Amino acid sequence: MNIGLYFGSFNPIHVGHLVIANYIVEFTQLDELWFVISPQNPLKEKSSLLDDYQRLRMVELAIEDIPHLRASSIEFSLPQPSYTVNTLAHLEDKYPQHTFSLIMGGDNLQSFKKWKNYQRILDGYTIYVYPRPEYTIPEEFKELPNIQIVQAPLMEISSSFIRDCIQHNKNVQGFMPVAAWKYLDEMNFYKKTSL
Repeated sequence: MNIGLYFGSFNPIHVGHLVIANYIVEFTQLDELWFVISPQNPLKEKSSLLDDYQRLRMVELAIEDIPHLRASSIEFSLPQPSYTVNTLAHLEDKYPQHTFSLIMGGDNLQSFKKWKNYQRILDGYTIYVYPRPEYTIPEEFKELPNIQIVQAPLMEISSSFIRDCIQHNKNVQGFMPVAAWKYLDEMNFYKKTSL
């Protein structure tokens, strides 16, 4: 199978993530898309990032009824910090029957040259790039055969926006998949700390 890997903290997952994921899996050659939840980053404030398994659970709830979408905790057991090139190598060893591609926003492409072994990723994998507000695709990447620009809907919603809304007692129910929002609300996530 052709698997697309959508890396992120998903802190929390929101409808924008699902719109992009659903679009990419339906309008490309991918058979499945895996949400790869990134573990706790030691450089981030712990108050702003939920526990790995709580974020994984929200993703699982958000996609439980959507075909071709999966949640992956693969990076939880890998050495930290997580480097995409290492995760890709691990996945290829574990699932030799699959072909893997990356999914990233245009904002990530801006800093792609700073990634560990970025040239190996660029040479060895298809990268599906979706638009992000206020970011353009760098000219040097536009004509490369492994870079596939997808015309997914432009989403201006962000996880930080949702966290900020919760801090200010705003209802974010319409910005999140129902089951994930219910779990977040029941657990009082993001309400108790200042971000």
